[in-house]
Amino acid sequence: MQLIIAAVGHKMPAWIEAGFNEYSKRMPPEIRIHLKEIKPVERSGGKTAETAMALERSRIEAALPKGARIIALDEHGSDLTSMQLSQHLAQWQQDGRDVAFVIGGADGLAAQFKASAEARIRISSLTLPHGMVRVMLAEQLYRAWSITQNHPYHRA
Repeated sequence: MQLIIAAVGHKMPAWIEAGFNEYSKRMPPEIRIHLKEIKPVERSGGKTAETAMALERSRIEAALPKGARIIALDEHGSDLTSMQLSQHLAQWQQDGRDVAFVIGGADGLAAQFKASAEARIRISSLTLPHGMVRVMLAEQLYRAWSITQNHPYHRA
């Protein structure tokens, strides 16, 4: 099973890449985290937020593997504890499908995309830079895996 983080945005600062890579490399071979960066739509020529999100939706969908479970990151999504995420991760591993976590662009994700996702979760009630969300999500996925393995990384 692969965990895909599909994120609209590119050219992140080095500290974002280093943080993401640190948690990504800790994952075992059978459950790797892969980052797919999606180029954001330029907001020139009078494009509305809705137009930008619709164009980004097409790019996101083209980047996702067929049959993957789609989890939209959304400020109105469900709050999960690390323990709950670990339970989901264990179930997803049994299902054997890839899981794609999708982080939208500056305007978020198109409403139709969020509606079509199998789940919506939020990382925080705070507004966070999108690059930081990548790092936090990778860390939480590593933590969830460590919980499933009774690894000492997670200390409740």
